[in-house]
Amino acid sequence: MQTISGAWLRNPGTQTVLSLLADAGHQAFVVGGCVRNALLGVPVTDVDIATDARPERVLEMAQAAGLRAVPTGLDHGTVTLVTGGEGYEVTTFRRDVATHGRHATVAFSTDVTEDAARRDFTMNALYADARGRVIDPLGGMADLRARRVRFVGDARARIQEDYLRILRFFRFHAQYGDPAHGLDADALDACARGAQGMGQLSAERIGAEMRKLLAAGDPAPAVAAMAQCGVLAQVVAGADARGLPRLVHLEGDMPRRWLRRLLVLGGDSDRLRLTRAEARNLAQMRAAVGTLQGSAQLGYLLGADQGADVIVARAALMETPLPPDWQDELHRGAAARFPVRAADLPHLQGPELGACLKALETRWLASGLTLTREELLG
Repeated sequence: MQTISGAWLRNPGTQTVLSLLADAGHQAFVVGGCVRNALLGVPVTDVDIATDARPERVLEMAQAAGLRAVPTGLDHGTVTLVTGGEGYEVTTFRRDVATHGRHATVAFSTDVTEDAARRDFTMNALYADARGRVIDPLGGMADLRARRVRFVGDARARIQEDYLRILRFFRFHAQYGDPAHGLDADALDACARGAQGMGQLSAERIGAEMRKLLAAGDPAPAVAAMAQCGVLAQVVAGADARGLPRLVHLEGDMPRRWLRRLLVLGGDSDRLRLTRAEARNLAQMRAAVGTLQGSAQLGYLLGADQGADVIVARAALMETPLPPDWQDELHRGAAARFPVRAADLPHLQGPELGACLKALETRWLASGLTLTREELLG
């Protein structure tokens, strides 16, 4: 039998919640992403627990054990138990009775296979007990080993239950899939057919998924597939995915910055619900990409991080090599200070002073940040 391990599973809080349920005769498993990530050897961030105990029974047991219990989603069977300062979502096994493209009407179940059947991807329908023994009701382990992202059951039905699953499919492929094997053909067809349904999704949900997708190691194959089946146009109208593979290649070991990758995609980002800072930074970088400003100038105007994003994005979009010594020049510019101050122009004031300083700064930038104070004032 396949087993998993990890500090997160041995954590006293995890074991306390699992033991609380199991000692009372209930099934209790960690489920989903934590099991998937443990099997893949990547960090586990969230621990979700599934049980056949109904939510009111979970509340009753928690109260008897002196644990704080928060009824975070009783209609859907979820209770959050707090122990050791951490919250653990405990959700009763469920089966869908009716779905509405976003929310589902569910009935509680005592069958782990029924619970697994309502999950999105087979690699997320994996469970493990307190000892780390994996339960695989739907054969998801084979897909996980093959790095194959596959919907549970009928892909079109899963998508109609929640259209966000279209974006999750591409995001999961970018994060966990094997690019050499391509994307599941049935899933791609279902995504193409369901793309129009994404119009009912909120900008917050779309933006959250796109941030994760574009921050993956190499999102280019997934984004290219999104473009081909009409999904990319639904979330970033006018985007062009052709520059993304070149960008990923040029990035090398640079930190993965999702906004840099969005910069190369172009298009309308309104459906991503950017923060004010993100929108401002993106607008600044888009304006700079189309200029002839050199690396030092970009470092001075935008700072080292944004300047680097523009330099690499420009090379990707124009299909040119990165400029020689661009990193040294970038950091020289980021550290530079315009050598003229208002006090150097005592005979000027108000708008006239501002205009003169601006003109001098423009000359200084055009010189590659080399002109001295004396040369500028001479």
